[in-house]
Parts: sequence; C-alpha cells; structure tokens
Amino acid sequence: MTINTANLILTLSPDYNHLASLRDGSRELLADTQPQLFNLRARRPDGEAVYFSSDEAIVTADNDTITYAFENLRVKLTVDGGDSICWRFTVENRSDLAVEYIDLARVRFAGRLKKNGGDCAVVSSYNEGLYVDDSTKKRAMTDPEFPSQGGYMMYPYMLSTPIMMWLYGEQGILMSVEDKTASPCGLDFCCGDDSTEFRIRLFLGGEPGGDIKNDIAIRWTRFDGDWTDGAAIWRDRLYRLTDNGNETTAQFSAKYLSNIDLPDWYKNDMPLVLTYPVRGIHDMDKMDPNKLFPYINALPYVDEFARRTGAKIMVLLMHWEGTAPWAPPYVWPPYGGEESFREFMCELHRRGQLLGVYCSGLGFTEQSNLIAEYNLSDRISSERLDRGFCLAPGGKLIHSRICTGQRSGYDICPASEVGKKLLDDALKPLLASGVDYVQALDQNHGGGMYFCYAPDHGHPPVPGSWMTKASRELLDGWKKSCPDTLLGCESAAAEPYISDLRLSDCRYELCYFLGSPIPLYSFLYHRWLHNFMGNQVCCPVGYTTEGLCMRIAYSFAAGDMITLVLNDDGEIMFHWGMRDFSRVPDRDTIIGFCAELTRWHKLYPALFYNAEMVKPIKYNCDEVEIGMLDGSTRYERALFSTAWKLDPVASDDSRRTVQLFVNHTSEPRLCKVELDNIASHRGIFLRGADGNRSKIDPRVGFTVGAHSCMAIEY
Repeated sequence: MTINTANLILTLSPDYNHLASLRDGSRELLADTQPQLFNLRARRPDGEAVYFSSDEAIVTADNDTITYAFENLRVKLTVDGGDSICWRFTVENRSDLAVEYIDLARVRFAGRLKKNGGDCAVVSSYNEGLYVDDSTKKRAMTDPEFPSQGGYMMYPYMLSTPIMMWLYGEQGILMSVEDKTASPCGLDFCCGDDSTEFRIRLFLGGEPGGDIKNDIAIRWTRFDGDWTDGAAIWRDRLYRLTDNGNETTAQFSAKYLSNIDLPDWYKNDMPLVLTYPVRGIHDMDKMDPNKLFPYINALPYVDEFARRTGAKIMVLLMHWEGTAPWAPPYVWPPYGGEESFREFMCELHRRGQLLGVYCSGLGFTEQSNLIAEYNLSDRISSERLDRGFCLAPGGKLIHSRICTGQRSGYDICPASEVGKKLLDDALKPLLASGVDYVQALDQNHGGGMYFCYAPDHGHPPVPGSWMTKASRELLDGWKKSCPDTLLGCESAAAEPYISDLRLSDCRYELCYFLGSPIPLYSFLYHRWLHNFMGNQVCCPVGYTTEGLCMRIAYSFAAGDMITLVLNDDGEIMFHWGMRDFSRVPDRDTIIGFCAELTRWHKLYPALFYNAEMVKPIKYNCDEVEIGMLDGSTRYERALFSTAWKLDPVASDDSRRTVQLFVNHTSEPRLCKVELDNIASHRGIFLRGADGNRSKIDPRVGFTVGAHSCMAIEY
C-alpha cells in the first residue's frame, strides 16, 4: 500500500505490519528497521493487562481499510493522503475486555541529530517547548502507568499540545493528534546513534466489551522551515476552530478564548513574582516559622523590589498552609490564622501589589512527612473517603507516588462524586478569600488528573477522554466561584485547560536536561495567555549570576513574567529547593536587569498581553559559555530574540512586527540581522529603552548594551 501527499510517499510493508518507506523527494526518511505498526493494550475485568500487536494479527486489506483480526477483537485502520498523511482507526470488541490504549503509528526516522554529525532534530511540547539535537540526552521512552508520575511525556499534562516534530535539513514533519475530546495521549521519543523512534499512545477509555469509535486523526504534515513553521500549522488549526455547539471545540476556539474577561493587572502589567516560604527554608526542612513570618515581615523586601525595579509585585507564598506544607487538598485556614494572613493581603493591596499562593494539586494527604501530627487516617476510614481516590487496575487502592518526601497519601479522582466534593470543599474557603492568584495544581502538571481504574466511579475502568472532561468540569466550577482570582498549575496549562488556567508556573528549566527550551508554548498561545518564570525547581544551570540572567532573559523574551526566589533573609536564590545559601547571585545585577526589562514592558505593553509570536528574522551574535551543575558547559547565544505581531486582530497590512533582542550577558554585544525574510519596503527601525526610533542599516548592525534590550520594528 502506498499513500501520496504533495511531498511525501509512504509505503507500508507487504504484510502491513510496519512502515517500509517514507520518501521526501530523493531522501529516504525511515531507518532500515521499523517497529510494529501498532500495539494495543486492553484490560480484563480483574485488571490484568492483555497485549495485541499488528504482527500477531490476521491481516486483510482493501482499497480503503486494513483489518487486523485477533480473537474477539478487530482493529480497522485507514491511511489517507492529500495535504498530509492521516491515520484513523476503530476497534470492534467482542470480548469482555476494556480497550485501554493503542500505539499508532510507530515509526523510526533515519538520521543523526545535529550535534552528532547530522542535520536532524526533535521538537516536543514538553514543558513549554523542547528542542533536542543531541542524541545522548534522551535514549529511552517512559511508559505511563499507575500510580502516576508527573514527569511523563503526556498530553494534556507536561505536554501542552498533542504534537511532535522531526526536523531534517530545511524540512520537517509535524506529527499531531486531532481529537476534539482531548483524550490523554503519550507523545514520546527515544534517540539512537543513527535514528530516532517516535511513539504516539492514545488512551481510549473503553468500556468492558465496548467498541472504540472515534473522530481521532493522527496526522503527519510535511513543511518547509524550522519549528516555528511546523507550530504555525497547529496554530492555524486552532484559529479555524469555531463554536459549533460542541462544548470541547468551543473551549479550544480562538473566539471563545478571546472573549474571557481577565483582571486589569493581568492585561496591563507584568508583575515581578517574589516567591518564598514562611516556614522552613526548603521542602524537606523542619517546618518552624522563618524570618518572613508573620507575613508582614516580608513587606520591606516587597517595597524594595517595587522601588528598585518599577514593577508591580506579586508575592507567591509557599509553606503557608495551616494544615501542613504540600499536604493537599486541605490548606485553610492559613498558617498563623486568617487575621495575620488578611492583614498581609490588605497591606499588599494598599500598596497596589498582589498576593498569590501555592497549592498542591489533586491529592489527599494521609500522613504529612513534614508535620508528624498531621494525620488523616481515621478520617479516611470513618468517612469512607477512599471512595474518591484513584484506584489501580483491578480496583486496588495504592499510595500515590507524588511528592513522597513531603507526604504519604492518594491521588483524588475528580470524576467520582466523592472525589470532586472533597476537592471543591477543600478549595472553597481559599477561592473566596480574595487572593489574586492560586497556583492550585502544583504536581498536576498542565492541569489534568492522574490515572484511575476504578470500576465504580461512574467512568470507564481505563484512562481516556473522560479524564479531560472531569478535570475541565472541576476547573470550570472553581473559576466560576472566583472570577476575580486567576488560577494556574505547574508547567504551562495544557490546551484543554487554558480557558481556566491563565497564569501558570513554567518549568522550561527541565528542558535543559534533555536539550534546549524553545518558546513553543508562547508561539502557540500567547495571544490568549502568558505565564510566569516559575520557581525553577530542579534547575540544572550552574549557580552563577550569568546563569540566572540567562533564565530571566529567556522568560522575558518568551513573553512571561519574571520570578525571583527569596530566602528568609530576603536574598535572591538561584532556584527553589536550594539548601546551600552560601552562594547567591549578585543582587544589584539581578535587580538592575529586572528594572531594565520592566521598562521594556512599559514601552511595549501590548507585546506581553495579546501579541502573536511570529517567526523571527535570523540574526548573528556572539555565543557565550554557561556552566551547568554537573560540570558541563552549554553554549548559548548572548542575545535571545523573539518576534511579535502587535495587533493580532488588525489586517495584515497594518500589523507591526517587533523583534526583541535581550542581552543576558555583562558585556555589550553586536547584532546583525539577515534580510532574507523582511518586507524591505517597510524599512527596519531600531528602538531603545528611551523610546526613540531610528532607521538602521542591518548590514552594519547594532549594539545591545550589557543586561539590556533593543528592538527592531518592521
């Protein structure tokens, strides 16, 4: 079987068990050996897993459909050409099994990655955007299982968008999952020396004995250019979605997202986030009150940072819970009592500043490992709260794997009546408190619930789109109860949840473990929301002022709010979770850099609210060395650059493009831009922080001052 698009020719093996060839012109894209075309897993009523593979089936094919027959199970597959290669499937189930997931279509691309002597790279939506060009960084995939982990390469979780890209030369293939119900899916890959394997795992939520009929399309779209060109294909799809009566589609549509009311400070300001604990100095510390308790003890630092940077300040509290730190779901009343907490909030608001708090997601703490006397075992048994907990296959109750250093407990299933009521009741007093922001879903990366296999919660006994629906209904209810409070999660909100989670805790620093962060999330969604730099926990960048300035510049260039982590002496820390306070960045340098970037926000406020990121003009500048904690060295551009259309609803002819160049180093840097993709008749204008504009010759270049920024307009 052969399928054609304008640029690609796909051939399946004669037995239909794997891919045989994928050609782009004269270039063969596939490695010599290929995995099975698909794998499928189902569950028996007792939870036992049963596996099926394309190479074990009796296969028949006609012009339109390939049928893979197993005992009491048939997988029907169609593959179409046209603008892209499109895979669709159904499952006919004549057994008592519940179909859990299918891996389709499995593929191994040929080619070395760029840092290994080739011309290839991988792009993932992992933690706001990941670019991998070194095959030594990711050599294996991870199978999402129960009890769940937060770090799986899954959508809608740490993967905000159901896409991956394989880049080769000046071309690429966008692999995407089009599914209006936003079913959970793993989009993972592993690199070898000469090839890279990709896997899309769709969790189908089958009922026992139930067929799988769906509108899911797995699409491979070939494009010219770099990752921005591939991302534009997905963004254009988002723009085309309309409110057609389908509830899920409406949540994704550009029209729906553009009409959501947001606080004035979110639209008009880019607050500097100051985050710190009020007891203990790190997550595993003895939880005695520190120097920033009572809460008002932090006000001198708030005033200092506001005065020296010119920014509005958002205080984001950790370890403030009156129960125990990181011990969900109960957080209220605050540590030290409501009166002390409200006094601090009122003082912040009187100064024109903001208050936010961290919470710890959809878990239930049985025993705090930080506060020994906090134990809810008796309550679990007396109130039968376990009826709302996520269960393992076969209906077994197993402890959660999330944050086991801080707590022992269970994941909560918001699709169950008991679980949803638990979560609603626990958050209700906080959401009514008047705080400006709640990072409500720490550990629930992207905003989604974890796996549940319970047979009696009213949902299918295997993961599927019901999980996204339950999470959305939970978040919709929370948001309706606190219209003036913004909600967020750990890692940027995944696409199904961005209508409710408009300000989240970026985790792009985790991309340094696997490759490099890229502002994919901002490219796709900045028109409707932005996030903040996050507390940078687990950051592998070395403890230098240069390294922190680099991360600040990256967040600013991505259109996100800057975050500084403080210890209880008011010193700036490199990231949350540090225990060695003998090393701190240069305070004046960091504050001065934040002040400079605040001036740029005030110069281009529209850029940070609803501008649309576009493909930037290519440019040349110095590279600098950045030390990592493991002793290795990264090479980064001295100037980070992103480009933006400032008037997204105006006609193309009237939309200005502004391209920022942020110098994160301590020396002035020369920048030269290339003219290959500029509409030359409009000219290029240089703008400095003083607001003055002057026409420039890009062949000569311009200099960006140390810890500063410049912009060109065209």
